[in-house]
Amino acid sequence: MSASPLPGTSFAPPGPHDIAGTVRARRGGAIPGLRYRPAVPADPAKVAETDRRLEAWARRLDVFPEAWFGDFAGFQFGRAVVLQHPGAADVERLTAVGKLLLAENIVDDCYCEDRGGSPRSLGGRLIMAQSAIDPYHGTPEAEEQWRHGMQADGPLRSYHWAVKDYATLATPSQTDRLVHDIARLHLGYLAEAAWTETRHVPRVWEYLVMRQFNNFRPCLSIVDAVDGYELPEAVYARPEIQRITALACNATTIVNDLYSFTKELANDPTHLNLPQVVAANERCGLKAASLKSVDIHNQIMASFEGESALLSATSPLVERYAEGLAAWVSGNHEWHATNTHRYHLPNYW
Repeated sequence: MSASPLPGTSFAPPGPHDIAGTVRARRGGAIPGLRYRPAVPADPAKVAETDRRLEAWARRLDVFPEAWFGDFAGFQFGRAVVLQHPGAADVERLTAVGKLLLAENIVDDCYCEDRGGSPRSLGGRLIMAQSAIDPYHGTPEAEEQWRHGMQADGPLRSYHWAVKDYATLATPSQTDRLVHDIARLHLGYLAEAAWTETRHVPRVWEYLVMRQFNNFRPCLSIVDAVDGYELPEAVYARPEIQRITALACNATTIVNDLYSFTKELANDPTHLNLPQVVAANERCGLKAASLKSVDIHNQIMASFEGESALLSATSPLVERYAEGLAAWVSGNHEWHATNTHRYHLPNYW
């Protein structure tokens, strides 16, 4: 890697030729050269039933305006979770994980991104969001005020009830795992917001560290609960299990960077994602940076597959958990590659 900008350097957006070449999206489909395994096809009946239940839940809680339901349909929440969890024990668990996915996206959009979000004062909003799933304990008067506060805002309502519903199907340990993983997610949101406010471009390794927190971990680390069993806390906490979990999360988060690239660049030419950061650090065009990003993903994916195979040989339970992680990664790639409502490849692929 060539020398990267010094800390505090302003982010230099790509040249006009790069922006034009990227915004002219070509099509959907898999990114050439990307390492992935085929997903188990989504059962249409499960997709339809999960979507029906999720829409009814969102309408009942009034978690977002009526005008957003077009995007809700385009996101394909039911198809996403059915693809990601082919071993799900039942539709109830698919619906529960769909609620979590929906709530996480509402909080991200409304607090951090383009539906009213902003990096300014984000910490105050996120600490309230964390309290929606990690309840406040104090005086009766303050607790009552907190309860009212959690129901007064759509994103907070969605978080609160999504985790509450998940907790009825998961063990206390699995629920606590999720709460802590969402706190990690919020920490990643805050790091990205800080860099956005100061127009700072991180080094590539720094960006990848941030994305280990601002990533899909709350979705992947619950695969055992969705499949109807528990990987015991003493096993889950082992460093080698934590490592394959992190590798799976990091690989699939880079997939998101690559597939959402044209959408993000069209909305904001300076938006941080891996190709942008590689281009700024290595002083290359976005096409070369995207190819480098694919290579980074493939190295991480190869490590996940190799280390998972070794660990799987040590225990049937670990093998089941590793297979659940791999299925989530495959299903999530399939969802990105085929959801042309949201994603299109740059025209240089």
